[in-house]
Amino acid sequence: MLDYVKTILQKVSFNRVLFERELKKGISYLLAEELVEFKVWCYTKFGHVHQAILLRHVGPLALLPNG
Repeated sequence: MLDYVKTILQKVSFNRVLFERELKKGISYLLAEELVEFKVWCYTKFGHVHQAILLRHVGPLALLPNG
C-alpha cells in the first residue's frame, strides 16, 4: 500500500488541495510500521513545496523516533 500512496501523491503534487486530500487518505491506509518511512519520504520529496501541509498532517520531521 505504501508504494500506491507514494504514486498517488507524486501524481497530484502539482495541486495543493488534491495533495492534502490524498495525503490524508494515504495516511489512513498505511500500517503503523510504514508511517515513519512514509514521513521521511514525504519530507524528502515534497518538503520544499508542501511543508505546511506535511506539518499539519504528519507532524515535524524532527520528532522521528531514534533507531
